[in-house]
Amino acid sequence: MNKITNHMPTAELQALDAAHHMHPFSENAALAKKGVRIMKSAKGVWLTDTEGHKIIDGMAGLWCVNIGYGRKELATVAARQMEELAYYNTFFQTSHVPAIALAAKLAEVAPKGMGHVFFAGSGSEANDTNIRMVRRYWDIKGQPEKRIIIARKNGYHGSTMGGGSLGGMSGIHKHGGMIAGIVHIGQPDWWSEGGDHTPEAFGLARAQELEAMILQLGVENVAAFIGEPIQGAGGVIVPPSTYWPEIQRICDRYGILLIADEVITGFGRTGNWFGSQTFGIKPHIMTIAKGLSSGYQPIGGSIVCDEVAEVLGSHGDFNHGYTYSGHPVAAAVALENLRIIEEEGIIEHVRTVAHPYLKERWDALTEHPMVGEAKLVGLMGSIALTPDKARRAAFASETGTVGYRCRERCFANNLIMRHVGDRMIISPPLVITPEEIDILIDRAKTSLDECYAGLKRDGLFVARA
Repeated sequence: MNKITNHMPTAELQALDAAHHMHPFSENAALAKKGVRIMKSAKGVWLTDTEGHKIIDGMAGLWCVNIGYGRKELATVAARQMEELAYYNTFFQTSHVPAIALAAKLAEVAPKGMGHVFFAGSGSEANDTNIRMVRRYWDIKGQPEKRIIIARKNGYHGSTMGGGSLGGMSGIHKHGGMIAGIVHIGQPDWWSEGGDHTPEAFGLARAQELEAMILQLGVENVAAFIGEPIQGAGGVIVPPSTYWPEIQRICDRYGILLIADEVITGFGRTGNWFGSQTFGIKPHIMTIAKGLSSGYQPIGGSIVCDEVAEVLGSHGDFNHGYTYSGHPVAAAVALENLRIIEEEGIIEHVRTVAHPYLKERWDALTEHPMVGEAKLVGLMGSIALTPDKARRAAFASETGTVGYRCRERCFANNLIMRHVGDRMIISPPLVITPEEIDILIDRAKTSLDECYAGLKRDGLFVARA
């Protein structure tokens, strides 16, 4: 039996990686010269690299390892399913037990009236599904001209052509363009863009950009609005309290579909099953992935409200799908993951233990000389780095310079804390304990101190004019 093992020194593995492995969202030539850090094993909230360093994972992989690493129950379920039915598709009038059971379980935990699931292999694929789904919905309703989807600048909905187009990140758009019929409005980032407005006034104004865009485009042409309850990859942008109620009012008034991208915020991340519940959003479609299987298997999907599903299901074929839609092994693993979340009270742990303690420690980081704002919802947080807290000023250096330096200090101190521009963000496994939170915060403070000292030394602790 072939078994993948770490049988080479780190340097040889790095050379082999550089020779053949193309990394996502990376400058591969520079990465090859630097050398990747190679992860070997993991347990709970801890990673171990090939040099034996114990690293606390403040990002749960890519926002996804909600139940923590090393849960043997999921490996057992995967092996059993592979032996019984390793693969079959859900095309051609067939189904299988794992897909049926998972769809039923998702309908049970989803908000009332969200009783249907279309499976995909990832959140990106699911958002591609959503584009076709909402356009087909309006076509069946006799309004085929309703094709435009409104999204947000700096939103993230994946990196496929559809998902990347929905997302509002110019760097992705530059690498291959956008599909037609998608437009973007401003994001609810009060810290960076709010000026002299109160957060509440700013949130209302940014939400009302949706109404202005609908009227500009013509309501007869607008199919849907998509947004993350909290912008994740955009920097954990927590919207002001006025934002989502106004978005909901506008979608309801003009009768457009509301898509909540729950890829990051789903499955306990915000202290509820879904971020929509945390913010009082009533979507027609929710995009899911990541925490659905805690990253143990690639799986995503769209949870669809009853009315949209009934329209799509009663007017001929919906000509869309993927080879791995509802893959039996991925579905079985996801179902076991949901069982663990539910039976072990992991969402309750987030609400009553992990979030309150992390919030206390996280908020205290604003005492640091370069931390201007700390935000935390559930176990999803960000801090804004600034040289001038009173003005909420940006650094004079190119955006992201300081954040990258801070991230590098975190990595050197065996903490994975990501940067987006000059914001530092975290999203640890939901099972993190108060003792592990102390370690995370202590390493974060050390990294902030080292970054701050380096900025002062290099003359970079300067505000943009």
